[in-house]
Amino acid sequence: MLLLVGLGNPGSKYSNNRHNIGFMVVDEIIRRHGFGPARHKFQGDICEGRIGAKKVLILKPHTFMNESGRSVGEAAQFYKLAPEDIVIIHDELDLEAGKFRMKAGGGTAGNNGLKSLVRHLGPDFRRMRIGIGHPGNRGEVHSHVLKDFSKLDRQWVEPMIDAIAENIDLLVSDSDATFANKVHLTLHPPKPKPPRDNT
Repeated sequence: MLLLVGLGNPGSKYSNNRHNIGFMVVDEIIRRHGFGPARHKFQGDICEGRIGAKKVLILKPHTFMNESGRSVGEAAQFYKLAPEDIVIIHDELDLEAGKFRMKAGGGTAGNNGLKSLVRHLGPDFRRMRIGIGHPGNRGEVHSHVLKDFSKLDRQWVEPMIDAIAENIDLLVSDSDATFANKVHLTLHPPKPKPPRDNT
Protein backbone atom coordinates (compact mmCIF):
# COMPACT_ATOMS: atom_id res chain seq x y z
CA MET A 1 0.00 0.00 0.00
CA LEU A 2 1.17 3.53 -0.81
CA LEU A 3 -0.01 6.75 0.80
CA LEU A 4 0.17 9.82 -1.46
CA VAL A 5 -0.21 13.09 0.45
CA GLY A 6 -0.83 16.43 -1.22
CA LEU A 7 0.08 19.38 0.98
CA GLY A 8 -1.94 22.59 0.96
CA ASN A 9 -4.43 24.69 2.86
CA PRO A 10 -8.15 23.83 2.87
CA GLY A 11 -10.75 26.28 1.59
CA SER A 12 -11.55 27.95 -1.71
CA LYS A 13 -9.57 31.11 -0.98
CA TYR A 14 -6.35 29.07 -0.98
CA SER A 15 -7.18 26.68 -3.83
CA ASN A 16 -5.03 28.39 -6.51
CA ASN A 17 -2.15 29.40 -4.22
CA ARG A 18 1.41 28.30 -4.99
CA HIS A 19 1.39 26.57 -1.58
CA ASN A 20 -1.47 24.36 -2.78
CA ILE A 21 0.18 22.64 -5.71
CA GLY A 22 0.22 19.40 -3.69
CA PHE A 23 -3.58 19.50 -3.50
CA MET A 24 -3.78 20.28 -7.24
CA VAL A 25 -1.63 17.27 -8.14
CA VAL A 26 -3.55 14.74 -6.04
CA ASP A 27 -6.89 16.09 -7.31
CA GLU A 28 -5.79 15.31 -10.87
CA ILE A 29 -4.51 11.83 -9.90
CA ILE A 30 -7.88 11.12 -8.23
CA ARG A 31 -9.76 12.32 -11.33
CA ARG A 32 -7.61 10.55 -13.88
CA HIS A 33 -7.36 7.21 -12.10
CA GLY A 34 -10.97 6.91 -10.97
CA PHE A 35 -10.49 6.89 -7.19
CA GLY A 36 -13.46 6.38 -4.90
CA PRO A 37 -15.22 9.21 -3.07
CA ALA A 38 -13.36 11.06 -0.32
CA ARG A 39 -14.12 10.34 3.32
CA HIS A 40 -13.31 12.74 6.14
CA LYS A 41 -10.81 10.89 8.31
CA PHE A 42 -7.43 11.54 9.94
CA GLN A 43 -8.20 15.29 10.07
CA GLY A 44 -8.38 15.38 6.29
CA ASP A 45 -10.00 13.94 3.18
CA ILE A 46 -8.85 10.45 2.20
CA CYS A 47 -9.83 8.32 -0.77
CA GLU A 48 -8.83 4.92 -2.05
CA GLY A 49 -8.06 3.49 -5.46
CA ARG A 50 -5.70 1.29 -7.44
CA ILE A 51 -2.89 2.33 -9.72
CA GLY A 52 -1.61 -0.68 -11.59
CA ALA A 53 -1.76 -3.62 -9.19
CA LYS A 54 -1.17 -1.55 -6.06
CA LYS A 55 -3.66 -0.16 -3.58
CA VAL A 56 -3.13 3.57 -3.15
CA LEU A 57 -4.54 5.98 -0.56
CA ILE A 58 -4.60 9.72 -1.23
CA LEU A 59 -4.79 12.14 1.68
CA LYS A 60 -5.39 15.90 1.71
CA PRO A 61 -4.78 17.12 5.29
CA HIS A 62 -7.23 19.76 6.55
CA THR A 63 -4.96 20.82 9.40
CA PHE A 64 -3.48 23.64 7.27
CA MET A 65 0.02 23.36 5.86
CA ASN A 66 1.92 24.07 9.08
CA GLU A 67 0.30 21.18 10.98
CA SER A 68 0.26 18.61 8.15
CA GLY A 69 2.12 16.08 10.27
CA ARG A 70 -0.81 15.64 12.64
CA SER A 71 -3.05 14.33 9.85
CA VAL A 72 -0.41 12.24 8.06
CA GLY A 73 0.89 10.83 11.35
CA GLU A 74 -2.58 9.55 12.26
CA ALA A 75 -2.99 7.85 8.87
CA ALA A 76 0.52 6.34 8.97
CA GLN A 77 -0.07 4.94 12.47
CA PHE A 78 -3.50 3.53 11.58
CA TYR A 79 -2.25 1.73 8.47
CA LYS A 80 1.16 0.87 10.01
CA LEU A 81 3.02 2.47 7.11
CA ALA A 82 6.80 2.70 6.87
CA PRO A 83 8.37 5.99 5.67
CA GLU A 84 9.09 4.50 2.24
CA ASP A 85 5.34 3.88 1.83
CA ILE A 86 4.56 7.61 2.13
CA VAL A 87 5.06 10.18 -0.64
CA ILE A 88 4.58 13.85 0.24
CA ILE A 89 3.81 16.19 -2.69
CA HIS A 90 4.71 19.80 -1.94
CA ASP A 91 5.87 23.13 -3.30
CA GLU A 92 9.59 23.91 -3.07
CA LEU A 93 10.95 27.45 -2.76
CA ASP A 94 14.53 26.34 -3.36
CA LEU A 95 13.73 24.96 -6.82
CA GLU A 96 13.25 27.21 -9.82
CA ALA A 97 9.59 27.50 -10.88
CA GLY A 98 8.68 24.54 -13.07
CA LYS A 99 11.51 22.30 -11.86
CA PHE A 100 10.72 18.89 -10.40
CA ARG A 101 12.69 16.54 -8.13
CA MET A 102 12.14 13.32 -6.19
CA LYS A 103 13.95 12.83 -2.91
CA ALA A 104 13.89 10.40 0.01
CA GLY A 105 14.58 11.85 3.44
CA GLY A 106 16.53 15.02 4.13
CA GLY A 107 15.93 18.37 5.78
CA THR A 108 12.99 20.78 5.71
CA ALA A 109 14.54 23.92 4.13
CA GLY A 110 12.38 26.04 6.43
CA ASN A 111 9.09 24.55 5.14
CA ASN A 112 6.79 24.45 8.18
CA GLY A 113 4.67 21.68 6.69
CA LEU A 114 7.75 19.48 6.32
CA LYS A 115 8.87 20.38 9.86
CA SER A 116 5.52 19.15 11.16
CA LEU A 117 5.82 15.94 9.13
CA VAL A 118 9.32 15.26 10.45
CA ARG A 119 8.03 15.69 14.03
CA HIS A 120 5.33 13.07 13.46
CA LEU A 121 7.00 10.66 10.98
CA GLY A 122 10.74 11.19 11.23
CA PRO A 123 12.70 12.50 8.22
CA ASP A 124 12.78 9.45 5.93
CA PHE A 125 9.52 9.77 3.95
CA ARG A 126 9.66 10.28 0.17
CA ARG A 127 9.16 13.77 -1.26
CA MET A 128 7.89 14.97 -4.61
CA ARG A 129 9.24 18.53 -4.79
CA ILE A 130 7.70 20.97 -7.26
CA GLY A 131 9.62 24.21 -7.67
CA ILE A 132 7.74 27.49 -7.30
CA GLY A 133 10.85 29.69 -7.18
CA HIS A 134 12.00 32.04 -4.43
CA PRO A 135 10.86 35.69 -4.42
CA GLY A 136 14.47 36.72 -3.70
CA ASN A 137 13.68 38.35 -0.39
CA ARG A 138 13.09 36.30 2.74
CA GLY A 139 10.50 38.81 3.95
CA GLU A 140 8.36 38.16 0.88
CA VAL A 141 8.23 34.36 1.21
CA HIS A 142 4.91 34.26 3.10
CA SER A 143 3.06 36.38 0.55
CA HIS A 144 4.76 34.53 -2.33
CA VAL A 145 3.56 31.06 -1.31
CA LEU A 146 0.04 32.31 -0.51
CA LYS A 147 -0.32 34.10 -3.84
CA ASP A 148 -2.23 32.51 -6.72
CA PHE A 149 -0.32 31.16 -9.69
CA SER A 150 -0.18 33.78 -12.42
CA LYS A 151 -1.32 33.27 -16.03
CA LEU A 152 2.36 32.91 -16.95
CA ASP A 153 2.83 30.27 -14.25
CA ARG A 154 -0.07 28.29 -15.69
CA GLN A 155 2.02 27.60 -18.79
CA TRP A 156 4.14 25.21 -16.72
CA VAL A 157 1.78 24.31 -13.84
CA GLU A 158 -0.86 22.55 -15.92
CA PRO A 159 1.57 20.48 -18.04
CA MET A 160 3.46 19.55 -14.85
CA ILE A 161 0.30 18.30 -13.12
CA ASP A 162 -0.72 16.36 -16.24
CA ALA A 163 2.74 14.75 -16.58
CA ILE A 164 2.77 13.65 -12.93
CA ALA A 165 -0.74 12.16 -13.09
CA GLU A 166 0.01 10.45 -16.40
CA ASN A 167 3.17 8.73 -15.13
CA ILE A 168 2.25 8.13 -11.50
CA ASP A 169 2.20 4.35 -12.07
CA LEU A 170 6.02 4.45 -12.21
CA LEU A 171 6.16 6.07 -8.78
CA VAL A 172 3.68 3.57 -7.38
CA SER A 173 5.91 0.72 -8.54
CA ASP A 174 8.72 2.24 -6.43
CA SER A 175 10.73 3.56 -9.38
CA ASP A 176 11.23 7.14 -8.16
CA ALA A 177 14.17 7.82 -10.49
CA THR A 178 12.38 6.36 -13.53
CA PHE A 179 9.25 8.33 -12.65
CA ALA A 180 11.17 11.61 -12.27
CA ASN A 181 12.99 11.00 -15.55
CA LYS A 182 9.73 10.25 -17.41
CA VAL A 183 8.06 13.40 -16.05
CA HIS A 184 11.08 15.43 -17.17
CA LEU A 185 11.01 13.87 -20.66
CA THR A 186 7.26 14.44 -20.94
CA LEU A 187 7.75 18.12 -20.15
CA HIS A 188 10.99 18.49 -22.15
CA PRO A 189 10.95 15.98 -25.02
CA PRO A 190 14.30 15.62 -26.79
CA LYS A 191 14.62 17.58 -29.99
CA PRO A 192 14.61 15.38 -33.09
CA LYS A 193 18.04 14.87 -34.59
CA PRO A 194 18.55 16.55 -37.96
CA PRO A 195 18.64 14.10 -40.87
CA ARG A 196 22.12 12.90 -41.78
CA ASP A 197 23.57 14.36 -44.90
CA ASN A 198 24.88 11.39 -46.88
CA THR A 199 26.00 13.45 -49.87
